[in-house]
Order: sequence, then C-alpha cells, then structure tokens
Amino acid sequence: MIKRMSLKKISICIIALFAIFLFYLFPTNEKLKVNKELNYVEDDKNLNTIFLIDSNNYLAKTSIDLDDKTIKNKAIKLLTALINDEKYADKIPNGFKSIIPNDTKILNLEYKDGVIKVDFSKELMDTNKENEEKIIEAIVYTLTSIDKVKYIIIYMEGEILTKLPQSNINLPSTLDRNFGINKEYNLTGYKNISKTTIYYVNKYNNKEYYVPVTKISNDGREKAEIIIEELGNNKTYNTNLMSYLNSNTKIVSLNEANNQLVIDFNDKIFNDKDSNTILDEVIYTISLSILDNYNVDSVIFTVNDQEIYKSK
Repeated sequence: MIKRMSLKKISICIIALFAIFLFYLFPTNEKLKVNKELNYVEDDKNLNTIFLIDSNNYLAKTSIDLDDKTIKNKAIKLLTALINDEKYADKIPNGFKSIIPNDTKILNLEYKDGVIKVDFSKELMDTNKENEEKIIEAIVYTLTSIDKVKYIIIYMEGEILTKLPQSNINLPSTLDRNFGINKEYNLTGYKNISKTTIYYVNKYNNKEYYVPVTKISNDGREKAEIIIEELGNNKTYNTNLMSYLNSNTKIVSLNEANNQLVIDFNDKIFNDKDSNTILDEVIYTISLSILDNYNVDSVIFTVNDQEIYKSK
C-alpha cells in the first residue's frame, strides 16, 4: 500500500514538473496580457495631477506617476516635477513641460490642517514677466489637487511672497483656486467682478487632456449658467480649445445640498437620445468646471429629474 502511494506521488511530481517545463518553453499570450493589465492598474494608483505648460503655452491638467502616500512628501515630489530639468523630467508627458526655473530649490515645506506652506529659493522668480503669474497658478492648482489640501502659502527666502517682482501683481498671503488660471479678462467696469473657471478639451498626438481658463468679467449670473453657455459656444476665445457640448443645452434647475450639486438639463445634453448617453468629454468639462467653482464634492446630472450620471 505504502509503496503504491509513493509511486503515485512520484508520478504526480514528474507530471507537474513536465507541465511547468512546457509552460516556460511555450509561454502563452494570455499570460503576457494579464501581466500588462496588472501593471496598468498598479500604475494608475500612483498617478498624481499636475499642471504643466502645453504646446500652446497654457497650463493644462495632466498627470505623472509618483509613488508616495503622505501629503508632505507627495507635495515635495510634485513641486520638484514642476521644476525644469529636475530628476522627474523623465516622468513629464510628451507635449508638456515644467514651468519653474531649473535652479529653484525647495527650502522647506510644511502641511497642517489643509494648508501647505512652502519656501522657495529666490530663483523661483528668475523668469520673464509673462511667466511670473503662471508659476504661481501652476503651484496652487497642482498642490490643491492633492486630497485635503485647500490653501497654499508661498514663501521666497523665508518671506511670504505678496507681490510678483516684474509684473507688480499683488498676491494674497493665502492662495487657493480662486486665484484663477490661464486668465481671460472681459471687464466693463471695476465693480461686481466675478471669476469663473471653465475646463476645455485639447489634444496632443490624438490624446485628449483638459485646460482650465478663468474668465474674469462683470457677469453676475449663476456660475453654472456661465459654464454651460461658454461650453456650448462653439467659438471659444482660442481655437485650440474645444468643447463637445451641444449649444442648445440648457439648465432647467440647480439644487445644491449635502455637498453635492444637482443639475437638471434639457435633453439636448444627450449625444444620443435613444440610449440617453452623454459624451465623456461633456461630463468631464462640466464636472471639472463645477468642482472648481462650487464648494461641493460631487455633481449629479439629471434630465427630467432622472439621474443620468454622478461625478465625484
């Protein structure tokens, strides 16, 4: 009995070893495919939002692969990636470039209660007049893309940066996204000035990405209405920026409650009425724009009071 069991075990081991040998001798495409998918999922977990200069000289929302869990270390790595010719240059996507001058040093960075305080060397402002404000915009929008970060205080050589040296633009001591990005001015007076940040679509090598533009005007309407009207206007102020929203799309009602904004649209928002579908580009441009202009965590799309999509 024992002898038969031993022979059986030996036979099973031989068969198993032979199977393993064949497996490595003739690897299958299925195995390679699974590994590729697993790597893709793992990389996605490490993607972090960063605002870089695109080929049209706009700060654009894109992402880089940085593996770090803590807010402080993540912030330091993202700021380092914003510096030209730094060690993360190989992570910058094709078609984009960093904006902070390459000799800039991060002297200190602290995070507490939603606020990042960061001290740069004097080289931070070693740039031309046109780029001064863009540097601040890139820092603010990149750092406030980190979960839980709301406000930024920028120091230069130990002193809070309150004025840009060449353009003489005054800066609030504490910055948030209300500072704006890629600003466009359309003012008729100095009273009742509003800022509305709207995200458009752009492409590089057939890959889409999103560009925020802060419209500064005397428009006193609800910001959601401004967003939908601007995105529905096929003639954007720059021909490189696109929107896929039907110009006949209208807001029927707005309801803000429980950290979410419910927007009820007419059926023109659908790209296909039969399937009641909305283009991804339309969802993203509206959602990103709403989240930048309202203190909410999610946007709910409804048509005839029926929920179609919820964006977080």
